[in-house]
Amino acid sequence: MGSSLVLTRRQPTRCRSPSSVVSVRLAPPFKPGRTSTYSRAMELSGKTAVITGGASGIGLGMARSFATHEMKLVLADIEQGALDEAVAELSATTDVIGVRTDVSRLDEVQALADATMDRFGAAHVLCNNAGVGIADPVWAMSLEDWRWTIDINLWGPIYGIQVFHPIMERQGEGHINSTASMAGLYAGQSLGAYNVSKHGVVALMASLARDLRTAKSPIRASVLCPGPVDTKITDSARNRSAESASQHVGTEAGNRFYANLTAALQQGMDPDAVGDLVADGILSDRFWMITHPNYLDGVVAQTQQIATGDLL
Repeated sequence: MGSSLVLTRRQPTRCRSPSSVVSVRLAPPFKPGRTSTYSRAMELSGKTAVITGGASGIGLGMARSFATHEMKLVLADIEQGALDEAVAELSATTDVIGVRTDVSRLDEVQALADATMDRFGAAHVLCNNAGVGIADPVWAMSLEDWRWTIDINLWGPIYGIQVFHPIMERQGEGHINSTASMAGLYAGQSLGAYNVSKHGVVALMASLARDLRTAKSPIRASVLCPGPVDTKITDSARNRSAESASQHVGTEAGNRFYANLTAALQQGMDPDAVGDLVADGILSDRFWMITHPNYLDGVVAQTQQIATGDLL
């Protein structure tokens, strides 16, 4: 499932279209003079997109948007039932397959790539979107809570890049997008493991984008930082193994935070609008994809606090 945890107490405004979202360019890491192959944005029609967490939430929103651009689709998700339903829906408009995948396992991500190449012979867009979240104060999270969250949210994108980047380099074309969060730019309370994982995703994708530019690679990279989006991420523990879940104790503070967050997300942005934002960002060759630019005020304030040494 796609990640969409919000990290502010501000009540989100309902947004059913991408009219209030924004994409901004990543500042070039070196002087002008990059090859024209990098500045040429990718066309989507007829290309193949691979989306993890693609059976619901933001991932399904991406798939629906890509389908309108006449892309072929490979949906990966850990929930077989939801995956079957998504494939059935999208097969009416495009060529699509579903591959049950646990992104925390390198062998399963490799199997996803193998299935993609067997069916379509190419992988032009990779959206590392699968994500989970859990709420508790940092000291109350078990080591297994940390492992479960980071294995999926951060190692999933790392594995995706490791497996799909060579394919794209051989093709001479590709775009890798990973779903982070506004929690990857500003760390709020009660989401320690989630915040750490999403900060890692932002750093991963910024590093990748700059490495690709330095290498004059034709591959692009981008990061999606959603604010409140109407997804089921607060129920992501439904896909957690019984053994892993048994090591989560839970606290009153964490349960209260998640109850409030769940109510807020139900008033969040339509995942289909987020999908349109991502498609537009790929077409426009954008790095930063931000759903709620007004939330960047907190990020700017935090940066100023770094300079002044003030407490967060």
